[in-house]
Amino acid sequence: MAHLYLVDSAQRLIAGHTVALVDDEARHAAKAARLRVGERVSVGDGRGVTALAEATSVSPERVELVVLETHHPEGWSPELWLVQSLAKGGRDEQAIEQATEVGVDAVVPLAAARSVVRWEADKALKGQARWQKIVTEATKQSLQPTIPTVQPVVTIQGFLEQAASVQLIALDHRADHNILDVSLDPLEGAAPIAVLVGPEGGWSDEERDALTVSGAAWASLGPGVLRASSAGPIALALVHARLRHW
Repeated sequence: MAHLYLVDSAQRLIAGHTVALVDDEARHAAKAARLRVGERVSVGDGRGVTALAEATSVSPERVELVVLETHHPEGWSPELWLVQSLAKGGRDEQAIEQATEVGVDAVVPLAAARSVVRWEADKALKGQARWQKIVTEATKQSLQPTIPTVQPVVTIQGFLEQAASVQLIALDHRADHNILDVSLDPLEGAAPIAVLVGPEGGWSDEERDALTVSGAAWASLGPGVLRASSAGPIALALVHARLRHW
């Protein structure tokens, strides 16, 4: 299975230089993947640079590799964000994992009015950290060059206050327009596009009013009703295709 190993932030990927995998990355390479000296693997810095590297020494504590060649994939523009309502049954975690595989720049946990799951006090910090770990692992599995940033949990009003210039797409199966038809600014340097996924109980009237006043485009993904685990990733895939990111 393809896998991208991440070097820590203090290391730079430069052809001819030696880098090291430590901690979980080293243990995975040495024990799970059974990496051997002389084998080649993909490595990345999580900030947009990937490389082909060859193992020169391998142990569960430290794996050293020499960088053979580097790649600087062009990122897409505008950025794509997923604003994902907290959901029960781990469906929110499935959503952000698949969204990372599709390609997303930022993930925002949303405490919607009708969300059954609640992140309060210490649970908010733990939840954010868990989501960051999920998207990091999904980045490595899908060979994405950049790790999405998971922002702190917010209410819809809190998000709208922080994202005044963001292009908003609010998903609702009752919307008059399909996501392929909503108006977007696709130009280089345009404001980020945020896809907002409501809870399985639907948006509250107050949330709907706030989104409408903020200029959100209401969009459907077809005649059916999708689960919280699939709506966001599917919407992101369609936006990527529409903007010719793929």
